[in-house]
Amino acid sequence: MRVVELWRHPVKSLQGEQCSWAELESDGMVGDRGWAILDQTTGKILTARRAPALLLAAGHLDGDGVPVIELPDGTRVEGPGDAADERLSTWLGRSVGLVPARAVDVAVAEFFEDATDDTSRAISWEMPQGRFVDAEPLLVLTTASLRHAAGLYPTGTWTTRRFRPNIVVDVDGEGWIEDAWLQRELRIGTATIVPVAQCVRCTMVTRPQPGLEHDVDIFRTLARHHGGTFGVWSAVTTPGVVRIDDAVTID
Repeated sequence: MRVVELWRHPVKSLQGEQCSWAELESDGMVGDRGWAILDQTTGKILTARRAPALLLAAGHLDGDGVPVIELPDGTRVEGPGDAADERLSTWLGRSVGLVPARAVDVAVAEFFEDATDDTSRAISWEMPQGRFVDAEPLLVLTTASLRHAAGLYPTGTWTTRRFRPNIVVDVDGEGWIEDAWLQRELRIGTATIVPVAQCVRCTMVTRPQPGLEHDVDIFRTLARHHGGTFGVWSAVTTPGVVRIDDAVTID
């Protein structure tokens, strides 16, 4: 088994960036989900669950760690600051601000009760402190699971961008391989991680993205065949550096 993809998403719910290597800290991947767009009216963090347009923009960090957002029309927004907030507010049609995770004591966001129906009840949840992750520091996915899911719904587009993992591990065969890794140590590069829970999926996986169409049958396939889960949330037990082509071993 080896690492074939590494992803970080500097601004929550925006398109992320592929990396050739990544540093893992105790609370997650350096540069991952350290920023988010806050709805100034509701006080909630915006995600593509409630604001699908977010997935049409991309975020990255410059050499000084400053977030830079590229809007769908190609406009670059450098933040944080009043100018960035004004431009983002104009784009989204609501008053928003670009905020770092360290400045938000309690980060609250919303998801829809029915992942295939945006008119269903919105449910709030709190993210862990320190980083705008949904549950645990890292999301791990295998190529085996991607192949298995694609076999169940072959006309769907099962690209990793739709599922927003941090680490993709190449594994032979098919099946929900990573489910068997729960509570076991995975050694990758100089780091050690432990998958602790299956990732429960939501309307995010159905949303349109650049090059990907809106597709509720992606979620329906996962719900029908795997209880709506895909990939595993993982904790970092030994910080370190992970690189593409690193071997992955299980204790």
